[in-house]
Amino acid sequence: MSGSMMGSPVPNEHETVGAYALGILDDAEATAFEAHLATCEWCAQQLDELAGMEPMLAALADLPGSGTPAIGESLSAKPSPRIVNKLVDEVAERRAQKRRRSMYMVAAAAALIIGGPIVATAVSGGDSGGGTKQNQVLAATPKELFESMSDKVTATDSKTGVSATVAMAQKNWGTSLGLELKGVKGPLKCSLIAVGTNGERWTASTWSVGKWGYGIPNGKTEESKQPLYIGGAVAPAQNEIDHFEVVDSDGNKLVQVDA
Repeated sequence: MSGSMMGSPVPNEHETVGAYALGILDDAEATAFEAHLATCEWCAQQLDELAGMEPMLAALADLPGSGTPAIGESLSAKPSPRIVNKLVDEVAERRAQKRRRSMYMVAAAAALIIGGPIVATAVSGGDSGGGTKQNQVLAATPKELFESMSDKVTATDSKTGVSATVAMAQKNWGTSLGLELKGVKGPLKCSLIAVGTNGERWTASTWSVGKWGYGIPNGKTEESKQPLYIGGAVAPAQNEIDHFEVVDSDGNKLVQVDA
């Protein structure tokens, strides 16, 4: 993120990876970071580690709002200089809150990079409809999410060589998903698509594959030899899903897995 008129510090390119993963950079900043990402394997690896973690980071970074009067009410009559000054102060405060939130989200991402996986807890309604559960686990690493699900299906495409295992768990709100992907080479931008029994399609997750790939036995880096794990979710119930597809940004199917 670039420095502001308020004198916020300007992080170097390595520190921007968390903000990029969360999608809080503007177009110019994102373009600049992507140019850096193309030549920095460290940042690309950290970006992979943060894949699917945005909801948890957003929850960790969320700051309670103090609330402000509706601007529309203030403008119902011609504003006096005192009201105008108050509105200007409110706008400045909201901008400051946005900057602080962005920095906290980057800090949360940095904490993950430095300290490793963490788990967030909160009061939440139970998935089985049994009432409220205290301190329910809300997030973990994508790999832990995948391994926690017992219902898994696997397929390998003979043409692309890509292998995918999709893990599923039924929830009140739909279906929680975990993906293990192997044998995929980049650079690519991919999506996990759930196809319903009625032909309807839902995007469960999207991610990028670096040039080194994932799940490549003879990969050039240690990370490229490991599978990629991605978390996702879709609205339909598990019995309403016919199959899953991993596709690239051009719509090419890399592998299909029957549900």
